[in-house]
Amino acid sequence: MRNTFAIAFTATALCVLPAIAETTRGDELDSRQIAETVRGKRIYLAVPLGGEFPLYYQRDGRVDGSGEAVGLGRFMAPKDSGRWWIDGKQLCQKWTEWYNGEVFCFSLAKLPDGRLAWTRNDGLAGTARIGD
Repeated sequence: MRNTFAIAFTATALCVLPAIAETTRGDELDSRQIAETVRGKRIYLAVPLGGEFPLYYQRDGRVDGSGEAVGLGRFMAPKDSGRWWIDGKQLCQKWTEWYNGEVFCFSLAKLPDGRLAWTRNDGLAGTARIGD
């Protein structure tokens, strides 16, 4: 069931790519700015059709995610947790089960409208909104 979610989540994330073409590049964040931006905050990843996928970057280095906000709960158990850290100018994370526990790192840039543009180390890109 968890691997099914990872595949579904990846497919959902890939659908975000066409929307990124309109995004202009913002100012890339350095390690200090990344920490200030995500530590203790919920980051809402934009998904197709106007939904958002919340990730909570806890102050102690844990990250929690839930697909229930985008309606995935009726199809599978869309929750996982993992660890996050900063490596150079990238935000890195490793989920317990999603993506088979593979580490992914992201560069982040602030957009003029206050959102974030993110680019994952495998080229996947998107936007996000910063919450509380």
